[in-house]
Amino acid sequence: MQLARIDLNLFVVFDAIYTEGSITAAARQLNLTQPAVSHALGRLRTLFDDPLFERRGQGMAPTPLARSLAGEVRTALQSFARTLQDTPHFEPGATVRRFTIGMRDALESTLLPPLMSRVAAVAPQVDIAAVRFDRREMESELLAGTLDTAIDILLPVSPAIHHAPFMADPMVVLARKDHPLIRKELTLDRYLAAEHVHVSSRRRGAGLEDQALHRMGLTRRVRLRCQHYAAACRVVSCTDLLATLPLRYARIANEAYGNRLLSLPFKVPTLELHLYWHAGGENDGANRWLREQLGEVIGGLGRGAAETTA
Repeated sequence: MQLARIDLNLFVVFDAIYTEGSITAAARQLNLTQPAVSHALGRLRTLFDDPLFERRGQGMAPTPLARSLAGEVRTALQSFARTLQDTPHFEPGATVRRFTIGMRDALESTLLPPLMSRVAAVAPQVDIAAVRFDRREMESELLAGTLDTAIDILLPVSPAIHHAPFMADPMVVLARKDHPLIRKELTLDRYLAAEHVHVSSRRRGAGLEDQALHRMGLTRRVRLRCQHYAAACRVVSCTDLLATLPLRYARIANEAYGNRLLSLPFKVPTLELHLYWHAGGENDGANRWLREQLGEVIGGLGRGAAETTA
């Protein structure tokens, strides 16, 4: 008998019939119709291959099997009730709490301003810490509680870690105004003729755009490799180098520099990030609230990111 296939509400009906000794009285106690209780009893009889209750006069008498089950069913139901009562309800407006979110520093300028605006408005005593993490240690940190959530590319994790798509961004190209190669539009030939800034926290390795070019038998000249999108935007603003960035990051990092945002002239897979959390936090009120805030924030950013690039 597999628990996942059993409607646990049937045991609530079982306990009510056992306690009341009558289908009519059990229906009244549970605020159900008498046919509904009779139907549930029918399903229980099929489940246990036993009548469970037999009519005696005006009432229903338990069979020996029902009497043997009654105590354990009552104990289990009481245990469930205590669990629900003991689970703390998260009140964002009254809770003193610090949440730790693992993320790459490139994401901070995109995510933290709208997140803190929301948190400050509804949870004045909640603090947020955005921290770097080692991908190899992400699962153990989520399990240990040193991270409440983490945001990263799709990674292999065990069933103890839940995750969901969080943010998907197309790639765009930044170029300074009056770039001599580009004119009205950026073509593939002009893209390849230019020199480039590549942004990565790794010391070496190809980006999504380089992998896509490689599949076409093409390469680009990367003149500068740096760690931060803001630095790349500033370099682009005062040189003829191009930078290929995810759209949301590009919009924010470029605000101070006024570079042009152009469509990438070849297909590159969309950069997709996932939100990760410990399976034990699935129904935890605090962790669920944090995930909801992050979801609302990225949803708002997504509406802005849907605009067409120049």
